[in-house]
Amino acid sequence: MMKDQIILGIETSCDETAASIVRNGREIVSNVVASQIESHKRFGGVVPEIASRHHVEQVTIVIEEALKQANMQPSDIDAVAVTEGPGLVGALLIGINAAKAFAFANGLPLVGVHHIAGHIYANQLVEPMQFPLLALVVSGGHTEIVLMRNHGSFELIGETRDDAAGEAYDKVARVLKLPYPGGPHIDRLAHEGGEALVFPRIWLEQDSYDFSFSGLKSSVINYMHNAEQRGEVVNPQAVAAGFQASVVEVLTGKTLRAAREFKVKHVIAAGGVSANKGLRKSLKDTFSKEGITFTVPPLFLCTDNAAMIAAAGSVMFEKGHKSSMSMNGKPGMPLFDWN
Repeated sequence: MMKDQIILGIETSCDETAASIVRNGREIVSNVVASQIESHKRFGGVVPEIASRHHVEQVTIVIEEALKQANMQPSDIDAVAVTEGPGLVGALLIGINAAKAFAFANGLPLVGVHHIAGHIYANQLVEPMQFPLLALVVSGGHTEIVLMRNHGSFELIGETRDDAAGEAYDKVARVLKLPYPGGPHIDRLAHEGGEALVFPRIWLEQDSYDFSFSGLKSSVINYMHNAEQRGEVVNPQAVAAGFQASVVEVLTGKTLRAAREFKVKHVIAAGGVSANKGLRKSLKDTFSKEGITFTVPPLFLCTDNAAMIAAAGSVMFEKGHKSSMSMNGKPGMPLFDWN
C-alpha cells in the first residue's frame, strides 16, 4: 500500500495569510486563512506595507494552526509548497522565508508554486481534471484563458490588455461608493432587481481571446458623471446589473468560443471573481447546454488560500520539481510548464 503524500501549503501573495495541509493533492486536511480585509477597507484597497506587517504577525500562527487542525507533526509532512509569485514582493517574501525556515528545520523539500496555477488547481480539490481542459482565470489582477493539454501544461491563449475583471469591479464599486472589496457588493446589487442599464461589450478583434475592461469601466464612470451633472438620481442596482451583464457576457462568450475551437472536455473557473454568482450561473448554464463538464470551486477556495497552493505543489512535487533555498519572490512571475 502506497504512503499518502502530505503537502503543507503556504500563501501570502497579497492580503491573506494562509496555511493548509492537503493529502494526495485532492483532500483538504486543514485550511487556515487570516484575512486582512478589515485593515485595508478604510484605504479602499490593499496597502502593501500594511499587508507585509500582517503577514509577519500571522504566518507562524497559521502554520501552527494548520498542523494542529490536521493533528499532524512536521515529521508527517513530505514537502512544503509556497507561492513564489506573482504578487506583492514584500508579502511574497514573508511566506517564502517562513516556508524555507520550516523546510530547513525539518529537512523537507521546498516547492515554489505560481499563484495562478494554484487557483487553477483549486478545482482539483473538487473534481479530477479531464484533458484537454480550459481554465478561465478571473481575479483582481488577472483575466486569462489558459489551455491545459495535461497536468502542468499551461498555454496562455487570452489575457487582459488593460484592467483585469476584478480591478474593473473595484473601480466601478468605488464610483458607486460601495465598500472595499467591491466585487461582492456589485454582484449583490445586480441581483436586487430593476432594469439593467446597457453598457458596451468589448470583444476586440474577431478572433481574439484577449479581454479589455477599461472601456466598459470608463463608460460606467461617464454615465455616473453625466447623471451627476444633470442632477439625476442614479439607480445603483441598474448600474451594477448593466456592468455585470457586460462583464459576464464577454467572459462567457470568449470561453465558449475557445472551448469549441480547442475541443476541450472540461472547463473550469478560477480566481476571486469566480465567486461571482452571475458569472458562475452563466458559465454553468452555458457549458451544461454544450455538454462540456464545468467545475468551479466552492467560495472559500475561489479567494486566496493555501489549499490551492498545496494542491498545485503536490502535482509539481510528483513531477520532480523542487526549489532551492535561494528562492526569491517574483512579483511578475510568468506561468510556466512543469513538464
